Amino acid sequence: MKYISTRGNAPVLSFEEAMLTGLARDGGLYLPESIPTLTADDIKALHGVSYEEAAFRIMRPFIGDAFTDDEFRTIIARTYAGFGHAARAPLKQLDAGHFLLELFHGPTLAFKDFAMQLIGQLFEASLKRSGDRVCIVGATSGDTGSAAIEAFRGLDKVDVFILYPHGRVSEVQRRQMTTPVEDNVHAIALDGDFDACQARVKDMFNDFEFRDAVGLAGVNSINWARVLAQVVYYFTAAVSLGAPERKVSFTVPTGNFGDIFAGYIAKRMGLPIDWLIVATNQNDILHRCLTTSEYKPDGVIPSISPSMDIQVSSNFERALYYAYDQDGAAVAQLMDELKAGGFSVSQGALEALRESFASGRCDEDETRATILETWNAAGELLCPHSAVGVKVAEEMRDAATPMITLATAHPAKFPAAVEKASGQHPPLPDRMADLYERSERVTRVENDLAAIETLIKDRIPN
Repeated sequence: MKYISTRGNAPVLSFEEAMLTGLARDGGLYLPESIPTLTADDIKALHGVSYEEAAFRIMRPFIGDAFTDDEFRTIIARTYAGFGHAARAPLKQLDAGHFLLELFHGPTLAFKDFAMQLIGQLFEASLKRSGDRVCIVGATSGDTGSAAIEAFRGLDKVDVFILYPHGRVSEVQRRQMTTPVEDNVHAIALDGDFDACQARVKDMFNDFEFRDAVGLAGVNSINWARVLAQVVYYFTAAVSLGAPERKVSFTVPTGNFGDIFAGYIAKRMGLPIDWLIVATNQNDILHRCLTTSEYKPDGVIPSISPSMDIQVSSNFERALYYAYDQDGAAVAQLMDELKAGGFSVSQGALEALRESFASGRCDEDETRATILETWNAAGELLCPHSAVGVKVAEEMRDAATPMITLATAHPAKFPAAVEKASGQHPPLPDRMADLYERSERVTRVENDLAAIETLIKDRIPN
């Protein structure tokens, strides 16, 4: 299995090389040269197996000879050992034909744990074998950072630097990043929004002298292994509701397009998905693009669903690559236009996107109302991001097809917003009950590439 860049002008890599590299040297994102498919019998055979076994069967074709079967099974077992639910990603019924996929039972209470815990184990296995050391730099709008720090804290061969937008994450999200005591993890509060954090990370990857000097690696959703891990729960959820004999649809609250793109990969692998519905908050660039063809950032408005406060959705590039018939030059042109202010998706590409994706948006008042309504009607307390998904799903679902909405975070990660909306205070799990009492360790930096690179060089071991 080989991996190629969405922009068509970077070295072709193996799975392990693509995982450790993150962003391609031409600025693109890695994708498999071809997408393996599962037959209806393969999908049917997932009925009744453990989440770990399903993960092995679904991901194995993508990793080539990077790990033996036994090594990969061990990696998967370690990945999900710390999850707080035996099903890992359980389904709950909200209403007739509408189901909630709970993705918040991992160590940091967010869906990012499914991928980040896997990447931590993959990196550790690979680096132990090679003896190399890497410097991981990531950007977060809240959940990716805490999941990355949790996955890599204390590892011998990894230094982790997470940039988050100062004052624009919840207190729980911030404390999950700033309270770990291990010397190899560093929380960096950047003066700017998430798009600024993500831009500086991409700048570091495109600064090849710096990149090579520190052994830069990425674990944002630019990393293909992140997307691959998320493909699994689309299969397990759909199989639980009758796939492959029965089609299902998914609604995904998303800002960076990574989680819903994993659903697209599942569909291309043969999973009978009817619709993938993009649910956005008031920062609705993805919804605007899918309805008008125009992808033009117009500034981030802070919201009560901060992990979706994004205007430059990095994984959308992967979807565009397929919409433009895998034309790397066309994708590179679009990304150049984005730097200049935005682009328009061609009619043919827009029609290709609309074959799989639909979209809707949810404003702040609607988010709060959905939290209250879902609590009253179903006894389910939603985080603001999950509420965005539920509201859009209710508007767009078809009674003939089961709808699965992804619940991307535990409500206790956003206690103030949830309590204001519902009157219910969501408590943290017992294992995190002392989070507010732990000492914090954070460095605040200006939005300046040179200052960030200097900080990183000064912190990593010589």
